[in-house]
Order: sequence, then structure tokens, then C-alpha cells
Amino acid sequence: MQRSLYGQRILITGASGFIGSHLCLRLCQEGADVHAVYRSRRPADLGDRRWWQADLADLEELKKIVGKVQPEVIFHLASHVKGAPGLEHVLPTFQSNLQSTVNLLTVAAEASCRRLVLTGSLAEPEVENGETFPSAPYAAAKWASSGYARMFHALYKLPVVIARVFMVYGPAQMDFTKLVPYVTLSMLQGRTPKISSGERLVDWIYVSDVVDGFLALAQASDVDGATLVEASSVIAGRAEEHRGLVPWETGDFSGYLQSHTSLSNIEIGATDKTDAEEVRLWKEL
Repeated sequence: MQRSLYGQRILITGASGFIGSHLCLRLCQEGADVHAVYRSRRPADLGDRRWWQADLADLEELKKIVGKVQPEVIFHLASHVKGAPGLEHVLPTFQSNLQSTVNLLTVAAEASCRRLVLTGSLAEPEVENGETFPSAPYAAAKWASSGYARMFHALYKLPVVIARVFMVYGPAQMDFTKLVPYVTLSMLQGRTPKISSGERLVDWIYVSDVVDGFLALAQASDVDGATLVEASSVIAGRAEEHRGLVPWETGDFSGYLQSHTSLSNIEIGATDKTDAEEVRLWKEL
């Protein structure tokens, strides 16, 4: 990858999370001026980045940070990730996912940043496939966030792009309820993992491939206002090759994605990096 992000001011929300921590590390290695936002738990490893504490639902806090950093690129990964349909998740997902996103869109539009990358979700309903309403508060918040992003691009020319990222796995995934670390640890401990029927076909993507995709989106041209999704070598039973990022609105997705994939086709190679090293990292936890 070209080192075109070298020296650029980058703001990352959700920087202490699974994907965010990998993105921070990679951007520091690329020589970017990384500013990382956390809400409540400051990471022990401060690294080469500067940390800012803020609740993104607080508009004034967010304005202060963006005003001081003046980022050229913003990655918005902060989220309340609870896909259950319980009533107790309505307000947390609204505040942490929708309100925070609208705040960031507003501040970014006022600050004139070069690119804002938002993260979408598999949980967002697909109206064209007969899904008429969100299945949970999380899905509703992410769906509405994507709608606001498209509106900000259409009305205010905000250079925002949405990456629908889902089923990510890799080292340092500390949520052991996620399928890959849960099954890996269960088998390493000699226990039979309790899983569902396995009939639902979904796609999986390695965390470093996601990071490659994010960096590509930060530098790509002609993607503002688009929603992009990972695509695999087999899509809904079709045998032809579909690698990397494709526009969700124009892609032919008549079913769930299958197989492994890379979240990048903008001058980036695609690899499946799963190996014994990853299992070793989980075994040592």
C-alpha cells in the first residue's frame, strides 16, 4: 500500500475496541498522526497515538476534540454492539450508535474533513429482500445512521462512505461470546462448543483485511456517499469471482454470503491470514 496517509491527522472513535485497536496500530505503522477516542476504559498501551476521552453523544465534547485535532480523515467505529431485541437496548443503542453518529456527521460537515468512514452492519434490514423493519434496536440504530450519512452527503456534500463490516475475527478478539474465539477456546480446553445448527450461511473476514479496506477507503476517489460491503468468491450460489468491496446498491445479493473474503479491492491484495499463530495467541489468553 502506498504510504499516502503518512503524516495525516487521523481521528478514530472506538479506538480501544477489537477492530479499532488493529486500525490504530496499522495507522501508526503507516506514519499517520493518530488521535484515538475512548469513552470509559483507557488502554494500557498508549503507543504512538494521542488519546482523548469523550462520550460521543455529548455534542460539545465532540466539537472540542475535532476542533483541536482538525482531522483530515475520521474513522467512526464506536458502537454499542448488542444485537438482542430487548427493550433495555433501545436507549443505549440510540445514544451510542445513532445519536453519536449524527453528532459526528454534523461536526465533520462543519470541520470540512477530507473523508469520514462509517461502519455499517449486517443487521441493517434489506428492504429489497422483503425485510420491512429492523430486527433489534441495534439494527434500527445502524440503519438510521446509514440513512443520515447518505443524507449528509446528498444535502451537505459531506465526503462520507459507509463500510458494512461483519463477522470479523482475528487476534485480540476479547469477546469470547463471538463464534471463532469461543469455538477455538472450547476445543483447546477439550469442551464441546454449544453452537446452533450451522445452516445460516455468512461470510467471515480477517481483521487485518478489514484494516486494509478501511485504509483503502480513506484514500479512494469516487466513493463518497456509497455503501460498500465485503464480497466473497461465492455469492448466493454464483460461481464467478467477486473480490473485495462492491456497491451494496448495485450488487447482486440474493442470499447470504459464503466462504472467506477480503474487504478490499481498491489497489489491495486479498489474503486469508488464518494460521497457527492466531490459535497460539488465543491459547495463551
